[in-house]
Amino acid sequence: MESTKEEITDKLKEILETWKPVEGNLLMVLHDVQEHYGYVPWNISKFLASELSVPLARIYEVITFYNYFNLEPPADYKISVCTGTACHLKGAPSIYQKLKSQLKIAPSKQYTDDRKFKVEEVRCVGCCGLAPAIVVNEHVHGRLKPENTQEILEKILKGNKE
Repeated sequence: MESTKEEITDKLKEILETWKPVEGNLLMVLHDVQEHYGYVPWNISKFLASELSVPLARIYEVITFYNYFNLEPPADYKISVCTGTACHLKGAPSIYQKLKSQLKIAPSKQYTDDRKFKVEEVRCVGCCGLAPAIVVNEHVHGRLKPENTQEILEKILKGNKE
């Protein structure tokens, strides 16, 4: 788990003030925390447990159940490689491996050492007609071959946000 200590901000206090009186507020509080920090920091989770009188284990359970929540700070570029059936059958695993190799990401890791890139496998991006597909931040690249990944990475490094 990331050891970064995020500050208890006025925005966090505002989030608690808004949602604390609402029954069943945990999911909404976590959504707002994720939006504010870009992820749900561990120290903030402990603070929320205390403030909301919710066991820390329950907060962790919710954060890890929903794909929306992140336990680590976001990378500048999040590359999601679709591994749904259509993409898998059309070569997604080799695209995933090629990206990790080009970015020098260890097999057991998802981030580059500088945390500029995160490469992850996701179940489906809803673009089966473009298989195999990846999503860089929110831009879809489809009908890829492993050799296309270098061009995509070069565009990113030159400042093109896709």
